[in-house]
Amino acid sequence: MKRVLVLGATLLATTLTARAQEANLPLWEVGVFGGTASAPSYPGSPDRSARTLVLPYLVYRGEVLRMERNNLGARLVHTDDVEFDLGFDASLPSNSQDTTTRQGMPDLGTLIEFGPRLKLTLARPAPGQRLRLDLPLRAVLEVHSGVRQQGAVFEPELQFEARDIGAGWSLGSGASVVIGDRKLNRYFYEVAPQFATAGRPAYAAQAGLIATRLTFNTTKELSPDARVFGLLRLESYAGSANQNSPLHARSGGVWIGLGLAWTLGGSESRAR
Repeated sequence: MKRVLVLGATLLATTLTARAQEANLPLWEVGVFGGTASAPSYPGSPDRSARTLVLPYLVYRGEVLRMERNNLGARLVHTDDVEFDLGFDASLPSNSQDTTTRQGMPDLGTLIEFGPRLKLTLARPAPGQRLRLDLPLRAVLEVHSGVRQQGAVFEPELQFEARDIGAGWSLGSGASVVIGDRKLNRYFYEVAPQFATAGRPAYAAQAGLIATRLTFNTTKELSPDARVFGLLRLESYAGSANQNSPLHARSGGVWIGLGLAWTLGGSESRAR
């Protein structure tokens, strides 16, 4: 689940995915990532947040230990068609005073997701193409004046990747559903009695569907060390478990992201 804007991870993953499928890559690389994105402040929010990020990044492609795309940790199982690892995601905070529906309520802090992920390759329609099913289950931690556990999220996703389709372009798409436990849904949609107003009645959130997503991304290789990318994500909140919450003000949302990744250097040794 990405609540506000991915903290570089998803946008950087868009441009590193195509490179991750190439052979004979360095064991480690360092570089600089710059990107800008606009997204709903949280799923169902009437307001948007925008960020521009310039960040260093490190990629490590060990046989077991990995720091690559949105994978940070141990790759415990890896065959041609099955992979089991530990993945992560992160998002930037949202100030409630800047959000129409959450005026006077606690801010939404930086959220970090971490947990196991099973990846199954279902088909390879053509060279450089892959249809894959991802099954990630992640704990959600909030970093805001301390660290607090804020529930768990399950986001099964069907992905299609096509790399090197011509002139350095690679394409990807995905369809997923985001399901949160009761604690995570309370974090977004519950209105405690002390925060209720005439236009925002008290509401008790329940576990269930948060969003349905369609994601499209494209990557263009400018040189062996530079890539530009674009990201478009369409979200539908129809049928969500908490669409009756007064904090749930929209039936859909759109993410847009653009960026550039530049590799500054890497190891002489090659990844396996």
